[in-house]
Amino acid sequence: MATQLSEIHEYLRWRKRFPTVWCAGCGIGTIMNNMLHAIHDLQIPKDDIALISGIGCSSRMPIYVDFNTLHTTHGRALPFAIGVKLARPEMTVIVVSGDGDGLAIGGNHFIHACRRNIDITMILINNSIYGMTGGQVAPTTPLGARAHTAPYGNIDPPFDAVELALAAGATFVARSTTYHIIQNINYIKKALQHKGFSVVEIISQCPTLYGRLNGIPDPRDMLLWEKENAVPLAKAKKMSPEELKGKIITGIFREDTQKPEYTEQVYELIRKLSKSNGGK
Repeated sequence: MATQLSEIHEYLRWRKRFPTVWCAGCGIGTIMNNMLHAIHDLQIPKDDIALISGIGCSSRMPIYVDFNTLHTTHGRALPFAIGVKLARPEMTVIVVSGDGDGLAIGGNHFIHACRRNIDITMILINNSIYGMTGGQVAPTTPLGARAHTAPYGNIDPPFDAVELALAAGATFVARSTTYHIIQNINYIKKALQHKGFSVVEIISQCPTLYGRLNGIPDPRDMLLWEKENAVPLAKAKKMSPEELKGKIITGIFREDTQKPEYTEQVYELIRKLSKSNGGK
């Protein structure tokens, strides 16, 4: 049965907070819609959800959704989310972050959340540029791409967010694009059901800054580029590095259910200490 628009409205502060601040053609609204469809499909009560963000275009999402929400400081969404999860382990905790917010000023928090394997889902929206603050080069800006702080082309090697998450120990890691809506929804659903730290990177279009500065100001062209350059993981494994240059590898890169979850370990330690102290 198809989801009715009124059912999605139940998850939005749609009478108070709309229209959004996002530019026409931005992919963040699509990603918010996909997240809400995933939550609706899983029938997670909205009062059981905490959505937390830092600073940036994507970080405005908590303004529009009718969950428990926190709009925190730049790069600090994960520490706030960890605090929420430790205090209320029964809650579904989601962090929405941009590539600058999550991998630059928030990069240290990102790798430690991965290694701890705390049960939080992080939706990492990667548009390859700092959007809200004016178009600076970001940790994911491709080599040679232009930004306002790299007018002659970026010379810094970009992070691969998936490889970083895998190396740091995240137990669910996936990547998709805003063009692949059904894939988006499915990956977010899997991430929300996974016990442990989940990272879903979504490649998104920013026509206003990245697109305009790099000769692709039409969001339709950016979406078409995502479609034509996305390569499923199974296919990518059979391709050479030269063939994969400039491509977006999509898929689920890890789904590990064996690593202990951090919140459970913390509460088990509390129980042990309480018992050793005579229950005091």
